[in-house]
Amino acid sequence: RRPCTMADQLSPEEKFHLITRNLQEVLGEEKLKQVLQEREMKVYWGTATTGKPHVAYFVPMSKIADFLKAGCEVTILFADLHAYLDNMKAPWELLELRVKYYEQVIKAMLESIDVPLDNLKFVKGTDYQLSREYTLDVYRLSSMVTEHDAKKAGAEVVKQVEHPLLSGLLYPGLQALDEEYLKVDAQFGGVDQRKIFTLAEKYLPSLGYSKRAHLMNPMVPGLTGAKMSSSEEESKIDLLDSKEDVKKKLKKAFCEPGNIQNNGVLSFVKYVVFPLRGEFCIKRDAKWGGDKIYTVFEEVEKDFAEEIIHPGDLKASVEVALNQLLEPIRKKFESPELRKLTNSAYPNPSKTKGAGKSAKAGVEDDELAPSRLDIRVGKIISVEKHPDADSLYLEKIDVGEPEPRTVVSGLVAYISQEDLKDRMVLVLCNLKPQKMRGIESQAMLLCASVEGEPRRVEPLDPPEGSSPGERVFVEGYETGKPDDRLNPKKKVWEKVQV
Repeated sequence: RRPCTMADQLSPEEKFHLITRNLQEVLGEEKLKQVLQEREMKVYWGTATTGKPHVAYFVPMSKIADFLKAGCEVTILFADLHAYLDNMKAPWELLELRVKYYEQVIKAMLESIDVPLDNLKFVKGTDYQLSREYTLDVYRLSSMVTEHDAKKAGAEVVKQVEHPLLSGLLYPGLQALDEEYLKVDAQFGGVDQRKIFTLAEKYLPSLGYSKRAHLMNPMVPGLTGAKMSSSEEESKIDLLDSKEDVKKKLKKAFCEPGNIQNNGVLSFVKYVVFPLRGEFCIKRDAKWGGDKIYTVFEEVEKDFAEEIIHPGDLKASVEVALNQLLEPIRKKFESPELRKLTNSAYPNPSKTKGAGKSAKAGVEDDELAPSRLDIRVGKIISVEKHPDADSLYLEKIDVGEPEPRTVVSGLVAYISQEDLKDRMVLVLCNLKPQKMRGIESQAMLLCASVEGEPRRVEPLDPPEGSSPGERVFVEGYETGKPDDRLNPKKKVWEKVQV
């Protein structure tokens, strides 16, 4: 006989509550309730094995803990093929190593939050996604899904580039098929996956497969604010960061007194600390009231909104909770085997260059690494019209060098000189200088555009508090030195631009 578990004591209604608490949206609630009346639910969570997992991964991990408490059969999919299809975020040669790294680090995370691993199944995507049956289903699906639907489904998940690869269009369909091949009742993911989930609901029945339910986590703001940061060190809190690094990064986290909107520090308390610990201790000096234990998140939020809890005390208390979660992971990764795995799965690009034939694949892997781009925060000092072109501006931009750079931009039709002057912007600084109507442009001002009538173009804003010259990174690519100058023949910028 199997031992009695917590799930055995729960009614189907209590299990449903545990499965759905803290979620932003559930598609297929009735189907889930029906399954829970008859048996335990089967659910899967997939993660593409690209950049290193960081502390934000504790958010899905805490939900996986809920699923297991509710008696669910949980599968974690290491989506290695997806990692390759998403604009080759993980080079083919590193896929195997990254899967091993993800498996070790996710198991360590689950162990640190006391989740028994024997109730979990770990599956690697390429173990079944290269089979004859699955491949035929990919072809069957591609004869039904329109290009429009595939592109729309992946819009918030697949990296968007000017010249999208066909692989990015396949990505959503493969994720839909995974539900059938993993034989689950539901798929769990972030609300950014919603369009992929609705594609699965629309097309799986066309292949003769049943429609699954979908469980969606809210997109929780990061502890350190925006996803993209102007500093390598502050971009995110890594699972292997030292206590000193955690303290330093939390100090810089956005946490305005009384502001409960987009507050990543508060969100961590809500979505990780409370579901896992059931309480949260605010540590503070006796003259400010001393330590206080909260058993309901809403009370923490209320006290912070009313400025009874000071941001400094909130950060210090989250630091304690976070280090308790990270310590077992740090200890596990002190072993020589796991250190070697970490360095092999995420090699330092500067070390692979010029290391002979064995490193050749590594150099080619770096061809598309965003870390090769020298993107910096800049401040536009002056703007004037180009003397020989009505559509071009001539800007002087401070990028942290002794002299400002001259930049020529085709923005006259989209933004006024007044709106550009003194504006903080992002600048790509290692393109080869190019003459534009007789004047050399020494960098590129980075903008986002919205197609339509009329077309809108806006310069990208750097994170608040940035200074000219600070380097900006793409999440997951914080390591690596930028090229001194991008070789125009290699078209590195054209391939990696977002």
